[in-house]
Amino acid sequence: MATPQFDTRTRKRTVSLTVNSDLYARSRALGINASRVAEAALAAAVRAMEADLLRAEIGRDMVALADYVAAHGDPAAELREMFDGPDAA
Repeated sequence: MATPQFDTRTRKRTVSLTVNSDLYARSRALGINASRVAEAALAAAVRAMEADLLRAEIGRDMVALADYVAAHGDPAAELREMFDGPDAA
């Protein structure tokens, strides 16, 4: 099982959720803990959203790096030339 990405030691908070009444009645009849299911679903949604945000940030960083290289050259290539070039010891 994956480690939760939130502090599981914090206090629980009572919130109001609106769900389909038939679905809720059926889940209660089956002994499903709606709070536990809701918490797990929220944790999954948070993980997915945070991953999407991180991918978007990395994408922006990659564009910025490509723009920098296009304008100023590749700093890694310059370092390789400096250390691996004909004048290297």
